[in-house]
Amino acid sequence: MKKRSRKAFTLGHSPDPDDAFMFYAIAENKIDLRGYRFEHRLEDIQMLNEHARRGELHISAVSIHAYAYVADKYALLSCGASMGDGYGPIVIRKRPVRRSLGKGCSTLNARRPTSNADSMNEATAREFLSGKKIAVPGEMTSAFLALQLFLGKFDYLVVRFDEIFDAVKSGSVDAGLVIHEGQLTYAKSGFEKIIDLGEWWKRDTGLPLPLGGNVVRKDIPPAVRHDLSEIIRESIDYGLRHRDEAVRHSLAYARDMGTKLTGQFVSMYVNEFTQDYGETGRAAIRKFLTAAHDEGYIDVPVELEFVE
Repeated sequence: MKKRSRKAFTLGHSPDPDDAFMFYAIAENKIDLRGYRFEHRLEDIQMLNEHARRGELHISAVSIHAYAYVADKYALLSCGASMGDGYGPIVIRKRPVRRSLGKGCSTLNARRPTSNADSMNEATAREFLSGKKIAVPGEMTSAFLALQLFLGKFDYLVVRFDEIFDAVKSGSVDAGLVIHEGQLTYAKSGFEKIIDLGEWWKRDTGLPLPLGGNVVRKDIPPAVRHDLSEIIRESIDYGLRHRDEAVRHSLAYARDMGTKLTGQFVSMYVNEFTQDYGETGRAAIRKFLTAAHDEGYIDVPVELEFVE
């Protein structure tokens, strides 16, 4: 009997270590793809959000913020989440020059330790950022929404996520909202942290900060959507079971990071929430989007729909 031909699906994800890790087993045919074929589309998260808003991809990584604008076309997969549990996007500024106090004293504090203890407290951070222009990686990113919830209205400039350090260095903005690997590399690049939004959100709500998820178009038949969800879950599970192998694959997408930092970044955003949101993850999304609606940043309430 002739084997039934199955459709090819466009699969959008960002060219970053965590997404590369999640989709490694699909990209390299390490698991049973059940006869489906996948065309990988690698774009930065803001572009993926815009593609999803137009319904252009069958399956895509999107910002949880963007889900509010695509929920009419897409359902969330119950796997593939990127959650910051007590950590997340950070706001940075150029490290201030320290004036010399005497012979042999450095004028630049170039070796500060990097930890959340280095952040300003919330009140100081809000005061410092008041009236400042901040480079952001996109208006539909979850990082942008989290900063709105933390700070209220602010002046901003949209910049590609991988150009934010340069925007801050050049002085075209006063501070930058940093996502992806910049959360680990900012200090060695000459910046200091003002606030960690994931840390603030955890302290404020007791929940992880929902940053990204995977969605599938609703016009795909339910049985096929279920298949696609299971394939992606199996890809995530494969990466977690073969971690060293999957991290090596992810190195191709790790800008300025070696194996150790890449593994650290992957561990931050590929975890138990990635395998399944669970009740805590789903509660975090509801809290995040409800708070955004209550504050007027999202026009309509968002009903979550998951592919089970």
